[in-house]
Amino acid sequence: METTTLNISGMTCGHCVASVTEELEALDGVDKVSVDLNAGGISTATVTANRTLTPAEVGEAVAEAGYSVVNAEA
Repeated sequence: METTTLNISGMTCGHCVASVTEELEALDGVDKVSVDLNAGGISTATVTANRTLTPAEVGEAVAEAGYSVVNAEA
């Protein structure tokens, strides 16, 4: 199992969490998604998958939900 932690900007509510979770869970090989909402700040998503996820594919999934993956320093 591979675990990836993402920093996501723009999330403000439970609907945001649901949207991001749905898009990440749709990726091939993803077993579990856990999102820690920091409304108005940088939220964190932890994705567990049975394969290595590329930055491009997780970035596209988050963008499809309407948000952006950012660096931890952001």
